[in-house]
Amino acid sequence: MALRTLVKHAAVAALCLGATAATAAEYPEHPITMIVPFPPGGVADVVARPLAQALSEKLGQTVIIENRGGAGGALGIGQVARARPDGYTLLMSLSSISILPEADKVLERKPAYQLDQFVPIARITADPTVLVVRADKPWNSVQDFVDAAKKQPNKLSYGSSGIYGTMHVPMAMLQNAAGISMLHVPFTGAGPAVQALLGGQVDAVATGPSSVAQLVQSGRVKALAHWGDTPLESMPQVPTLKSLGYDVTFVQWSGVFALAGTPEPVLERLRQATRDVANDDKVKTLIAGTGSPVQYLDAKDFDTYWRKDSASLALAVRKIGKVE
Repeated sequence: MALRTLVKHAAVAALCLGATAATAAEYPEHPITMIVPFPPGGVADVVARPLAQALSEKLGQTVIIENRGGAGGALGIGQVARARPDGYTLLMSLSSISILPEADKVLERKPAYQLDQFVPIARITADPTVLVVRADKPWNSVQDFVDAAKKQPNKLSYGSSGIYGTMHVPMAMLQNAAGISMLHVPFTGAGPAVQALLGGQVDAVATGPSSVAQLVQSGRVKALAHWGDTPLESMPQVPTLKSLGYDVTFVQWSGVFALAGTPEPVLERLRQATRDVANDDKVKTLIAGTGSPVQYLDAKDFDTYWRKDSASLALAVRKIGKVE
């Protein structure tokens, strides 16, 4: 009996392995959904759309963008975390993916997901956030802005994509470095936050270049500084905060993830396709046109980068502390 049971289990395992291999070889057999955990108009969305179009052509199946904004990205990322690990649900995330689980710990609540539920496919862009204000405001430099904030504690406001998101954390860093206090107004994503800035509901935002590059060029907003180490390709005239005496840096990167447990052949197909389209001149031109040039990292290098960045961001969140 024991031998018969062992043979039966071995046969079932072989059938499952064969089915997995066949499925991986035929992947993709139907459309793929790429979840963007923010509303339209933000960095993740404007990078995801040309990438998804190119991947659709490369893979021979439609890659559908689904915007699921809310909770600084946690709702959409959590949705992906609960999906089947079969390669048909992907995530286009920003660096906020690393921030939110640590923020949940600080707030003493159960995290919506854990980082080990995801595996990296590729990093697509990596840009410092940019501090922008409306063109009709009297602040023409960071010094002007800081002076105004010091004169009116908690009066000047800034919009973000949510508490501890990639628009909140850099502003919290700047406030700590400059010794100022501002009013934080969270929205569901960068798009709504930028619209609130244009509508006069908030005084400033810190967001990726692709969210505001065209607005800067058209003169509707002013870019006062950015959180990087070197000049921005899309805004070479904008100074770094470090050069102005504020020792803060923050990179808002975008990357594609699949679920842990996805068959390795499927992951390899996705990684190769993403590598090809991210390095295609047409795609690079389209993404660069948003104000955020492609800064591609393959899965291995992205994984190393992600681990280091996650540790740094977790430290920043703990320093910010509990925010209600």
